[in-house]
Amino acid sequence: MSEFRVASRYAKSLLELAVEKGILDQVHQDMVGLSQLAVSNSEFAAMLKSPVIGSEKKLAVLEKILSGAASELTLTFVRLVSQKGREPFIPAMAEEFHRQYNIQQGIQTAEVITTFPLDAALRKQFEQIVKEVSGKTNVELLEKVDSKLIGGFVLKIGDRQYDESINSKLRKLKLDFTQNLYEKKY
Repeated sequence: MSEFRVASRYAKSLLELAVEKGILDQVHQDMVGLSQLAVSNSEFAAMLKSPVIGSEKKLAVLEKILSGAASELTLTFVRLVSQKGREPFIPAMAEEFHRQYNIQQGIQTAEVITTFPLDAALRKQFEQIVKEVSGKTNVELLEKVDSKLIGGFVLKIGDRQYDESINSKLRKLKLDFTQNLYEKKY
């Protein structure tokens, strides 16, 4: 079974159980924390994927990280995942849980790529644009800085992309110039 299908099924089950128990926000915070840990700590992510390290050791590490901070439901979930030998999928499950949480809560996720970190005023403007385009009132803005952009921004909302970067304008100019030269020759 593919990683996405496994992650999706486990995340959906955990989400439904968290809603039923009334602790959705707490479990969401736990999953966001696990996801961020896997992204920021490559050794942790490698440990989860390692076939050499046994499930017992992986579970001991996970319990040590989560004990005291995570909800009992999250701990039970991690134990169940470990019993099934699905520890390598935990980061994907956490990300999928966050995605499903956003859908259930009506939160639109958007990504903005700029050449510099956004200040509060610009962030608010981008959030307003996302609200207008998506029709949703809640927005989660993922900010990335890319110095190769030269200037401008790229805004991705769902399957739409608004590319107002200088790089894209230069590419378009080059393409137009090349086409004009070609048309003049023939």
